[in-house]
Amino acid sequence: MNARIWKPNVTVAAVVERDGRFLLVEEETDQGLRFNQPAGHLDEGESLVNACIREALEETAHHVRPTALVGVYQWPRPARDITYLRFAFACEVTGEEVDRALDTGIVAARWLTIDDVRATRERHRSPLILQCIEDYLAGRRFPLDLIRHYD
Repeated sequence: MNARIWKPNVTVAAVVERDGRFLLVEEETDQGLRFNQPAGHLDEGESLVNACIREALEETAHHVRPTALVGVYQWPRPARDITYLRFAFACEVTGEEVDRALDTGIVAARWLTIDDVRATRERHRSPLILQCIEDYLAGRRFPLDLIRHYD
């Protein structure tokens, strides 16, 4: 028997608001330029919180500090035979490396208002982008100690 082993792709995302604007990345994808939160895959041995901090820095050159878990999102993509399991964190900016090169494929970090985010839905990499921000704006916050990481 040739059984396929299924596992979700675990990702993290930083929901960063400053002065009424949200930090997104504009990135090259196989569907053209798309918007996303600073986000990416969990690396082996890495905690979810540390993955969020790393991805935000690599994709935006901003240092962030996660303050809460906004939510956990499951997004199946049957056409690609992939399911994403996203952990979205509310984060605050603690610094910026202005001259830092961004990850391959990232065109720029952009600060968008919620109206801008809503108006660019057709350019979102996934439906999770707006959902995470809407949940953040609705006040969804769970303590970080909800997540346990064991080395």
